[in-house]
Amino acid sequence: MKRDPSLLRVATLNIWNKSGPWAERMKSVRAQLDALQPDILGLQEVLELRPKGGPPMNQCDELRPANWPDDDWHSVYGPSHDMSKSFMGGASAPKLWFGNSIVSRWPIRHHAVLPLPGDDVSDQTRTLLHAVVETPHGSVDAFVTHLNWKLDEGWVRETQVQEIARIIEERAPEDGRFPPLLMGDLNAEPQSDEIRFLNGHTRLGSPRSVRFADTWAYRTDREDEGCTFDPVRNPFAAQYPEPPRRIDYLFVRGPHVSGPSARPRVIPGRPVKVGLCFDAEVPVFASDHFGVWADLATPE
Repeated sequence: MKRDPSLLRVATLNIWNKSGPWAERMKSVRAQLDALQPDILGLQEVLELRPKGGPPMNQCDELRPANWPDDDWHSVYGPSHDMSKSFMGGASAPKLWFGNSIVSRWPIRHHAVLPLPGDDVSDQTRTLLHAVVETPHGSVDAFVTHLNWKLDEGWVRETQVQEIARIIEERAPEDGRFPPLLMGDLNAEPQSDEIRFLNGHTRLGSPRSVRFADTWAYRTDREDEGCTFDPVRNPFAAQYPEPPRRIDYLFVRGPHVSGPSARPRVIPGRPVKVGLCFDAEVPVFASDHFGVWADLATPE
């Protein structure tokens, strides 16, 4: 996929841990990643095995295309919950973590893993991974998360998005830098209150509203609903009794502009192009989800 180096290309994908035919899926992820060439990539459902007395083995490390130089592959990991007792034979087994990753072409100066609400009502703890990426366009704050998945836990996701907005405001204040990115599998459809809160259409009882632009709204094909979980097209998703829907997102705060602009493309963070990614069967689909990518305008 041809890319404009003056734009920032970002993407997100839930990689479905190692479910299904992982060896074939891994090849599919690598091939489509090499074609997409994102600058910043957010991943969810990433596994990390931490043997006792040995270095961790992170699933993200298996995804780097063979022709990508080491200098173009920087990654950080944010564990969310420990799967060891369920899958590794008890409390004495090596730790097996389930979480999120951020991959960047450029160095990651700092990262942090922040807890999200819901651990008191769910057996799967959720977190927000924050990384400060040093790009040619300045420092970029990237946030990746994976919210509670159950269809009837919208009320939990509502508390989670409110905490995410608070954390982003605290860690990435509006100080003239590139607007922060929020990406991930939010397990919520566009009309849900949790997504409407991020878009600024409801306060959910908060003192004031926030505004994150859903990059999908900037697409040129208005007929494409952008289903990222699609049991009709994707056989990996078809095994779940759930309808097709859009639940994976790329958000950018703002982007803010005061008054009309004769050159809207240069507003930092403004989505210029957007589409689905990791949605090709080569020869299998990369995941039970499709991903989302966007090209964002950068400061001149």
